Amino acid sequence: MTLQTRDIIDLLAGIESGSHLDDLRARRPETRLNAQKSYEALFEPEHFGSVTPAERFAVATFVAGLHKTPEIRSYYSSKLQGEAHGSDLAAVIGTEVERGTAVGPYGHYPAGPLSNEDQSGLIYEVSRENRTLLDPKLSAALEHAHLLVFRPRDASAAALQKLLDAGWTTTGIVTLSQLVAFLAFQIRVVTGLRALAASVVIAEQAVQA
Repeated sequence: MTLQTRDIIDLLAGIESGSHLDDLRARRPETRLNAQKSYEALFEPEHFGSVTPAERFAVATFVAGLHKTPEIRSYYSSKLQGEAHGSDLAAVIGTEVERGTAVGPYGHYPAGPLSNEDQSGLIYEVSRENRTLLDPKLSAALEHAHLLVFRPRDASAAALQKLLDAGWTTTGIVTLSQLVAFLAFQIRVVTGLRALAASVVIAEQAVQA
């Protein structure tokens, strides 16, 4: 499969046509195809609805930054910068990634048998300065994305209400949640493939030595 087929995972993992990893992925064509379709549904839909391309790429850049995946973050940031005022927005997202850096998961379960696993951590909020640069809707999206990445156990009706209050529609909230979940999947796959590629190189070098 070549880049002309628009396989985003191949692109982000640096997989070349005819390589060992290309052959490995080709053994699971349905998985490969469905992953690409998910990407296209979220970032290249026929109709964007209430969630704009800039909002989607901004959240993706933020989530990739929180996961500390520079290649993936760079990809979505470049897409964001292609939107109107995208360069300024990308700069703001960059500062918020630094402010939102944490180690998770953490948070609090509902009172019960899992309460002994409760763990405190950063409750992220967009800075006051950047909140004036971002609209309330995107600010709320970043805060909710941070919750889903680091504090999924704190997800609640109140958290969803904050999105509604900031101007998110019910359908938009579903799209936002799907986007964050897809990024988590994509990041794990790309990271795994990159690690596998590195191990192949090391093995080849050992044989040659």
